[in-house]
Amino acid sequence: MVLVAGLPPEEAFRAVDLATLGLLLGMMGIVAYLAKAGFFGLAGGFLVRRFPSPSALLAGVALLSGLLSALLVNDAVCIFLTPVVVALCHRMGLPYTPFLMAVATGANAGSVATLVGNPQCMMLGSLGGLEFRSYALRMAPVAAAALVLNAVLLVLFYRRTLGPPRHLDPPPPEPPRPGLRRAILATALVAGGFLAGLPLAWCALGGFALLALLSREDPSPVLREVDWSVLLFFAGLFVVVRGFALTGVADRAWEEVPPVDLGTAAGRGILAGALALGSNVVSNVPIVLVAAPKIAALGSDDRGWLLAAMATTFAGNLTLLGSVANIIVAEGARERHELGFLEYLKFGALTTAATLALGVLML
Repeated sequence: MVLVAGLPPEEAFRAVDLATLGLLLGMMGIVAYLAKAGFFGLAGGFLVRRFPSPSALLAGVALLSGLLSALLVNDAVCIFLTPVVVALCHRMGLPYTPFLMAVATGANAGSVATLVGNPQCMMLGSLGGLEFRSYALRMAPVAAAALVLNAVLLVLFYRRTLGPPRHLDPPPPEPPRPGLRRAILATALVAGGFLAGLPLAWCALGGFALLALLSREDPSPVLREVDWSVLLFFAGLFVVVRGFALTGVADRAWEEVPPVDLGTAAGRGILAGALALGSNVVSNVPIVLVAAPKIAALGSDDRGWLLAAMATTFAGNLTLLGSVANIIVAEGARERHELGFLEYLKFGALTTAATLALGVLML
């Protein structure tokens, strides 16, 4: 982009949002410490004990994935929850596809609840100057409704694949590992900082640093669990999108969108549809960066930003490539089951259409 778009190197560096990268790094580190302490394995065993039938377990996996993603970043949750779910399916003779779909679609749907749920919400929070508590008050009900709707659709869509109702024997409970209480306490402190209105990136990085200090161990194994390629991807993406914006192509494309009145369901539907389409053409994070100036021009309140968060997040459920979380789930299960593009699309199209319509009405 520096070479072909005439983007000065110093402007390329300024285009990188360090707050977003810091927030991602901090949350990935916290989730890695939770995984090291056995949190996700304990959560899987809890699910089977509380939801001892295939259909109930399917709904439980989707709800748990969404709940964890609301505070721990959907990509990181999928990295550590997928192997747990795959192991449960293998042990209990359950079909892989429904439960992999539950992890992916649940993580995407639930992640819109807070500004730390996924990368595009992080960026929208930064670009729109959104406050954590007010955002969560508006979006948590939308996420909760979408999560329940997605869980119901999963059970109905895969009822034949799951087979007749039967009782599932839970795995033997795992003893708590060292560091579990510390990891949960640090996560709670970070969440408290978010709710108190403290800077999100500093809270997440502080929680990560606190866990590294309290563990009194070399943090290298945990640092290797951080997905550095994702951080590099987003850093590069900021530069690429900035160079693309200078071409004016995005401005001309936006002119083709009909006038948007966020006060009407039709206007919200037009904006949500345009953003959902863009999310599946260029991915949800780039479309957020490209559309941000246009969203800011729609009005002084937060409705445009909230609608953008909802549309770009729920649109991630449409195809296997619609969200990084989906790819993480597919890659994490590859040794046991290969989740195909069309196999994903069959349910992805259904839940995306339903949750987008719900989100437009609720906002």
